[in-house]
Amino acid sequence: MRKIPALLALLLCLGARPVQAADKLNVMLDWFVNPDHATLIIAQEKGFFAQAGLEVELIAPSNPNDPPKLVAAGKADLAISYQPQLHVQVDRGLPLRRVATLVGTPLSALVVLKDGPIKTIADLKGRKVGFSVGGFEDAILGAMLRKSGLKLTDVTLINVNFSLSPSLISGQVDAVIGAYRNFELNQMDIVKRPGRAFYVEEEGVPAYDELIVVAHADRLGDDRLRRFVTALEASVQFLVNHPKEGWALFIKGHKDLNDELNKRAFRDTLPRFALRPAALDQGRYRRMAQFLKDQGLIKKVRPIGDYAVELQ
Repeated sequence: MRKIPALLALLLCLGARPVQAADKLNVMLDWFVNPDHATLIIAQEKGFFAQAGLEVELIAPSNPNDPPKLVAAGKADLAISYQPQLHVQVDRGLPLRRVATLVGTPLSALVVLKDGPIKTIADLKGRKVGFSVGGFEDAILGAMLRKSGLKLTDVTLINVNFSLSPSLISGQVDAVIGAYRNFELNQMDIVKRPGRAFYVEEEGVPAYDELIVVAHADRLGDDRLRRFVTALEASVQFLVNHPKEGWALFIKGHKDLNDELNKRAFRDTLPRFALRPAALDQGRYRRMAQFLKDQGLIKKVRPIGDYAVELQ
């Protein structure tokens, strides 16, 4: 019988060993897949999750309010959420902690028609302002109005659900609060009705992390979380270094998003991705907690560790 060379025998022996299965991890998105989630999609497409020994499932929710609640109930590993909402949820007793940041700047804005009668926020007196989600948006608008010498009672609030830009373009309202500067502004520009944005962080609202990753407070020692965040950092570094290839990878499995609106949104979101997803700006969380308390949305300002952690 012919002898098998030693090297070949060794390779055959190694090949016979069972491949270690990747650790599964599910992530509930805040909404359907869009350019805000690019770092997650790229981490999948480039294999950064796989290199971290993870098999990550991204799940779009049927109800966008559910993901943090599912994590709090132990029915999901991670959820994509928002910093201001996290403060409110923790205040209500949900055992949640921020473990990473996806989008590190506010995206929400107060938007008016560029060629309309509203030139300054003070011009909103006696006007109609549309909103989609009550609570935090009211607090944002109230702070912005106060900076210009107005009160919430000086405007009429109209719930336009999620038809922010259509209600503004049609004249149903004179301004909308909660419009995303990377989406609604591009949407309005595409239909030749450009808008003008008043940025919340320039008008009396503390800067905050728009999109964050939250985990259950009792599961922060799970090593899968640390590896997940490490993969996110590799993903965002790739994105900023290779934006064109990043766009191609983003639409590879989501061809329905290959349109002008999403292409522009991808471009405008790119500089807003957190370059160090794990890094925690404690002052930012402290300031937002104080702001929300002043607005009456939370009862007290808690220690930073009750809201967010930086995984080691």
